[in-house]
Amino acid sequence: MIVLVKNDDEILEELRRIRTVLEKPAPPAPPPPKGLWKEFMDFLSKYKVMGLAVAFIIGLYLGNLVKALVQDLILPVIGLAIPGLANLSGVIYYVSKQEFQIGDFLVALVTFIIVAFVIFLIVKITKKWGIE
Repeated sequence: MIVLVKNDDEILEELRRIRTVLEKPAPPAPPPPKGLWKEFMDFLSKYKVMGLAVAFIIGLYLGNLVKALVQDLILPVIGLAIPGLANLSGVIYYVSKQEFQIGDFLVALVTFIIVAFVIFLIVKITKKWGIE
């Protein structure tokens, strides 16, 4: 059995050489974009602004759709079940003295569909530009 005996200085020097081989210098940080347009695009991609904007707009119009559904369709059904609540909705169809205002609901539904389609197109365009 062969045993190589090295003193502490030789061991430390060998470890330093191993460390320098294993450690790679960290790549330099990318330079900040120059120009207002590039800074704006960097801001959009870095902070995920498009996702936040899409969620906000869709949520806003979805809330309007649910509000119209409740006010114009569900509350009149409750008004049919409880005769004392006859004035809960607007005017369009009369069923047993209860008014159903489906026009507002249909407007909210069509508006939501149009807004969702426009948002879809905006997202497709921004993905082509590299913004997500």
